[in-house]
Amino acid sequence: MSKPEKLLQRAISSPNNFRFEDLCTLAEYYGWIFQRQSGSHRIYLHPGLGNRLGSMMNFQPRDGKAKYSQVKQLVDAIEGLNHG
Repeated sequence: MSKPEKLLQRAISSPNNFRFEDLCTLAEYYGWIFQRQSGSHRIYLHPGLGNRLGSMMNFQPRDGKAKYSQVKQLVDAIEGLNHG
């Protein structure tokens, strides 16, 4: 299993205990590109998705951890890429 696949499996199995930096790394593995940071928010865009749902991701850390909802949003978008 590749490193991106292992990280994705960790996100799926433990979305409540997923590190913020790992969330950003996972997004980049699957094609999202860091665009800008606004305060604590990091904005990522996926050029291959155009204006489809999930093309823009907004991540914000909470005590070094990723927010559950943002982990789920990214996992759902990645699964859409893999099945779409």
